[in-house]
Amino acid sequence: MATSQHPPPLQILVRGSDGFSIWNGPPFIDNQPTINKLDKVACTSTKFSEDGSKLLVTKSETLTIYECRGFGEIKSFEVPNLLAAALSPCGTYLQTFQKSSTPQEKNVVLWKVDTGGLVYSQFQKNMTKVSWPAIRFSSDETVACRMATNEIQFFDAKDFSKGVIHRLRVPGVTAIELSRTPGTHIAAFVPESKGVPASVQIFACGDSQTQPIARRSFFRCSTVQLNWNNGSTGLLIVVQADVDKTNQSYYGETKLNYLTTDGVHEGLVPLRKEGPVHDVQWSQSGSEFAVVYGFMPARATVFDKKCKPLLELGEGPYNTVRWNPKGKFLCLAGFGNLPGDMAFWDYKEKKQLGRTKAECSVTSEWSPDGQFFMTATTAPRLQVDNGIKIFHYNGALYFKKMFDKLFQADWKPESSDKFGEIDLLVKSVESLNVDQKKTQGQGSKVSQTSQKTAPSNPPVQKPAAYRPPHAKNAAAIQAELLGEGPKETLSKNAMRNKKKREKQKEKKAGEAASSANDV
Repeated sequence: MATSQHPPPLQILVRGSDGFSIWNGPPFIDNQPTINKLDKVACTSTKFSEDGSKLLVTKSETLTIYECRGFGEIKSFEVPNLLAAALSPCGTYLQTFQKSSTPQEKNVVLWKVDTGGLVYSQFQKNMTKVSWPAIRFSSDETVACRMATNEIQFFDAKDFSKGVIHRLRVPGVTAIELSRTPGTHIAAFVPESKGVPASVQIFACGDSQTQPIARRSFFRCSTVQLNWNNGSTGLLIVVQADVDKTNQSYYGETKLNYLTTDGVHEGLVPLRKEGPVHDVQWSQSGSEFAVVYGFMPARATVFDKKCKPLLELGEGPYNTVRWNPKGKFLCLAGFGNLPGDMAFWDYKEKKQLGRTKAECSVTSEWSPDGQFFMTATTAPRLQVDNGIKIFHYNGALYFKKMFDKLFQADWKPESSDKFGEIDLLVKSVESLNVDQKKTQGQGSKVSQTSQKTAPSNPPVQKPAAYRPPHAKNAAAIQAELLGEGPKETLSKNAMRNKKKREKQKEKKAGEAASSANDV
């Protein structure tokens, strides 16, 4: 893998009530970040392009595009009645959606960022989270398409003046997902209608391709989440039903399906615990994926491309999984209505590195170089205790800052290929911590904390063959997989429920014994 001799510095966008700033990312000098070119620029929203080359800043009906090397302004757009805006992956195009009163008014507009010129426009009655952005691009912007009524329309991404160059008919289609790297395939979701089951179909992006190369149908399906891997060879489908007919979950029922573009695999991912699918994420290589699933305490498992379990990550109060860009470290977390527990794993070494907490976190993500993990508590989701926390790869707290009001905290995107191997990066940061330890008291605490919270756990073995719940050695197998006893993995609520069930069993047994004596 080719890497740059001088990797780019990490940068963080922080947006508060008085505007946004660009921080120089870790490792910090004197344990405090410094402000980059921009400081407290007033705005209502900000968003990087996927490759980190451009920054979109919105203030009311004014859109400003910055280039991200020196953060100089490229172009500004005045868009009346603006409702939404988005940059293409490489920052070549700006897409806007405006409030429209008549179909004659084309309210979805595609602009060329460098020139400010209009390159394409269309009318769209309404926009949802599923259907925005209206025009989808592959990561390298070689493929562009949009969903229309009963069809998918393709454009020449270099010349939109040609209009629609190819139409793919998919009757009833309500959601699409274009594979990003590379843009060779597209997935289309058709909901259930008149007794015909819902389906997800995969098509090749080409002029002559009209039949799906893979297809999966399901009953009891309201919505789907479509997740392509890097390489565009596999598609994970989280199928959501609004009602759980088994009455086990108030939030409905979810299933995880898997389709491959070569037709080798089509079916359910074999999850070993009943309950909802909380989160799923592909690794950077696209060769394995991690799933958090099941009733609390949830279970986490890493599977390969053939849906064979590679590693069990244990059970706990988790609903989130984040795989670092290098594919080496994993973070399991319980955010939202869960207390914020986090477990950090070294996937390559098959061992847990540490545990910690980040209560009330709203967003979370690894740094582009894969060494740091940042969580943020932001408004309007939470109006109090807003702040940023940055952790080392092993869970040790590296930096914390509180805000009166924080709306956004994002890493500036960078390709992981621009950074060296993660083991070398980790050693360089550890040596820097040792140097700071000699000169800074606070730096010493960070370094010592890092060492204390990184226990040398024994490597976790690969998962054994499945055993039914009533098997006598189920607990022993669980302990072997997780590196700890099954009782230690239970949350307080789970332990309390377990005790209640045991008391109910004892009560029933006592009643049965007393009735037998009466007879």
